[in-house]
Amino acid sequence: REPSTWNGAGFKTRQKSHSSLLRDQSPTPSAIPIFGFFFTFQYLIPFPQLPPRITQFAARSRRRTLQPPLPPSPFPPMLPYKSIEEAAAHLGRNLTYAETLWFNYSADKSDYVLFCHNILFLFLIFSVVPLPIVFIQLLRSPSFGKYKIQPKVQLSTAEIFKCYKDVMLTFFFIVGPLQLVSYPSVKIVGIHTGLPLPSGWEIAAQLFVYFVVEDYTNYWVHRFLHGKWGYENIHKVHHEYTAPIAFAAPYAHWAEILILGIPSFLGPAMVPGHMITFWLWIALRQMEAIDTHSGYDFPWSLTKYIPFYGGADYHDYHHYVGGQSQSNFASVFTYCDYIYGTDKVSSKTDQNTLRINYISIHSPSISKSFF
Repeated sequence: REPSTWNGAGFKTRQKSHSSLLRDQSPTPSAIPIFGFFFTFQYLIPFPQLPPRITQFAARSRRRTLQPPLPPSPFPPMLPYKSIEEAAAHLGRNLTYAETLWFNYSADKSDYVLFCHNILFLFLIFSVVPLPIVFIQLLRSPSFGKYKIQPKVQLSTAEIFKCYKDVMLTFFFIVGPLQLVSYPSVKIVGIHTGLPLPSGWEIAAQLFVYFVVEDYTNYWVHRFLHGKWGYENIHKVHHEYTAPIAFAAPYAHWAEILILGIPSFLGPAMVPGHMITFWLWIALRQMEAIDTHSGYDFPWSLTKYIPFYGGADYHDYHHYVGGQSQSNFASVFTYCDYIYGTDKVSSKTDQNTLRINYISIHSPSISKSFF
């Protein structure tokens, strides 16, 4: 007698594919768990064909009892290539040196892990980039003191450290968690992490767009924050340092950090690029903020060769006046202040003149000694 399809070999063959088994309406031992006594003798007695109604009922029961398959990892590796040779074959050319480094570093990392590098970059920028300015400020050297915009204001080491501590508290409780939960927005707008890498010109063009878009939108957000409600409830925290220091660049109310995140992300959302470009944008924007809040106007600064760049001397007066200020709102470039008539101070001489007038009105007795 010919062996039946119900024997052990046939059973093992059917077990290899549950999905095809469930689509098939023919009876199998794994498709009728409600008839337990069949399993006892399935290798001894070849049972006849069951009625179609019973078979369909058994298949539906099996579907309800099967455990769903494990979902794929929500953070799969970013590159679909298993080797550099496979990546080169897909691109139709050899990988550049930068692409080889990128492949070796990122091939086994998910997009989410690569995006979260921003947290590490921001921590290092907030902690390390201001240090040279802080050392110069604590050195109290006359050689550097002549470049300090407000030389009469000198913060102690304890006051500077307190500023850094407050910034780190905001970083760990606001900035870091905000980065962790904003990953879906990065995927939605199309910021990618694969190969090929963008060219230097492409990165430069995208960064230029990011700076211009952020500068324009930040200008209007900044003006709103200098309204009565915005300043008293939010922006006043950032202006606690009337003579800004490098560590005070990210020092702000938690709501202001959330609000200003919108202009910063608007450029990458409009012109999405590679994750490396996004990293550079976040890093350069924060380094620029530290420069404009440094409190020093060094003549050898390379930013002086950037057209329409405000710099520390331009932004320092805005902090000096504080809540009374209705000018110099620019975060990077000054073109918005010029177009909308809020460019009240254009040189260090004009700033000193306005400072003297401001102090003369509010504190006439100290105006002469202060300058």
